[in-house]
Amino acid sequence: MEKILWQQVQLVKQKSPLVHNMTNYVVMNNTANALLAAGASPVMAHAKSEIREMINIAHSLVINIGTLDEYWAESMLMAAETANAIHKPWVLDPVGAGATSFRDQILHQLLQYHPTVIRGNASEIIALAKINTTATKGVDSTAQSDEAIDAGQILADQYNTIVCISGETDIILSTQHQFFIKNGHPLMTKVTGLGCSATALIGAFIGIVEDKAIAAASAMGLLGIAGELAAKESQGPGSLQMFLIDKLYNITEQEFMTHLKIEQK
Repeated sequence: MEKILWQQVQLVKQKSPLVHNMTNYVVMNNTANALLAAGASPVMAHAKSEIREMINIAHSLVINIGTLDEYWAESMLMAAETANAIHKPWVLDPVGAGATSFRDQILHQLLQYHPTVIRGNASEIIALAKINTTATKGVDSTAQSDEAIDAGQILADQYNTIVCISGETDIILSTQHQFFIKNGHPLMTKVTGLGCSATALIGAFIGIVEDKAIAAASAMGLLGIAGELAAKESQGPGSLQMFLIDKLYNITEQEFMTHLKIEQK
């Protein structure tokens, strides 16, 4: 399995997929740099007048509702509808799901366009599946990733999608697979937007990798290992971010194969 995932990491560098990001103000720079470091090509476009054209030329679409407003909501719905219609892979990041009725309404509409992948923390996945009343604190998770497995599996089965639950253990669920990745470092929780970076990287991988569950596992494994290795060199969250971007760029096969901790069930 480690060899298969490493091959996908290399494929992204070779193919440099164009990823159309509709993401939030807080993380645009972070996610663009993460994509570039991993070998992908990011574009940020939110204007309704160009969305359909942009999705046509992109390999994949990323929708992240972090700084949602009425205009962006319309743009995101148009983008999801377009991606679904032309069978373009897309990933949904349901930031703050369950926090407000506005977010939940837009997420309900977005789900109708069957995202290829959904990536969120445990609280967001539980809220999205509406099978629990776990409180959501901003965009931080108040639940552990393994608490959301049932909710994630419901989403995976209902929408025929891949569900990635971020946490101390990253969990990737589909109708056929369950992957558990135990990479990363606690310091990563002190850097804003690394979950959003994970979503963007998943966007890059699903744009060119046929098996979307493998694509998601490759992206999550790559970011987790990069964060783990970066933490060894950093003095705190500021330098962690710098070293993490560097490691996404220069990670070696030996580092990836040696550090990846993945289980498949």
